[in-house]
Amino acid sequence: MSPELKNGRFVRQANRFTDRIGTGEFPAEAGRYQLYASLACPWAHRSLIVRRLLGLEDTIGVTIVDPIRDERGWRFTLSPDGRDPVTGARFLSELYTATDPSYEGRHTVPCVWDTVSGRLVTNDYPQITLTLESAFAPFHRPGAPELYPEELRAEIDEVNDEVFHNVNNGVYKAGMAQTQEVYEEAFDALFATLDRLEARLDGHDYLVGDRLTEADVRLYPTLARFDAVYHGHFKCNLRRIIDYPRLWAYARRLYAVPAFGETTDFDHIKRHYHETHRFLNPYGIVPKGPAISWT
Repeated sequence: MSPELKNGRFVRQANRFTDRIGTGEFPAEAGRYQLYASLACPWAHRSLIVRRLLGLEDTIGVTIVDPIRDERGWRFTLSPDGRDPVTGARFLSELYTATDPSYEGRHTVPCVWDTVSGRLVTNDYPQITLTLESAFAPFHRPGAPELYPEELRAEIDEVNDEVFHNVNNGVYKAGMAQTQEVYEEAFDALFATLDRLEARLDGHDYLVGDRLTEADVRLYPTLARFDAVYHGHFKCNLRRIIDYPRLWAYARRLYAVPAFGETTDFDHIKRHYHETHRFLNPYGIVPKGPAISWT
């Protein structure tokens, strides 16, 4: 499946469904909503991390899609009968068209289905984690971390903005570029930002406020995929994450937390990128490496 491109640049598709849980028609209720996610997708990985960190496993259900996405989109082949256990659908696209029959965009994860109204509420991935952190606060486990505290929000938002444009999305802008100039622009911005993040972690365990926050949740999925996928597959090869002493120690420190490490599936990650992006890897060969120990 080819990416969205404009003048040789990768352009991420806008989110189509942006209703908010916790307001009006969609109250925050236990057992009402189903999260659809991929263990391979970094944007979906965030929501799985936060769901686990906050202890929302019994409040919000989850369906994991097959890591291989073809022209029909994400599939529910990991379920015993190849169907989503909540809706009976075989493809995520069915949930999109059930919500909006005229929808013609890509069918992305993460997204959240409302079992009461029988429709998708949101595929707005930046907002999904914030919703889990705020609207579902009454359902958080005792002692759950406050990932988006009021007093740190301005700084978290500032860090997240740079990380999104230059790192989370930056690897895609480099990997999907169709001209040398566009590629090098994204490449340079990516590594300049990683250098700044490396410096930011000097004497600090976390990105903001010396505590685990939404900023760490958003950076980690890209770090987890970097050496295994982005370094080679997306030509982001100036340095690896293991070449950054502080970023590598930080990434492993997060990986040691079950919400991060146990939602990180390198098999799904490698197979998804190398078998799905056939325009970059025509034969679908999955590299055996790298030989890196996260423990």
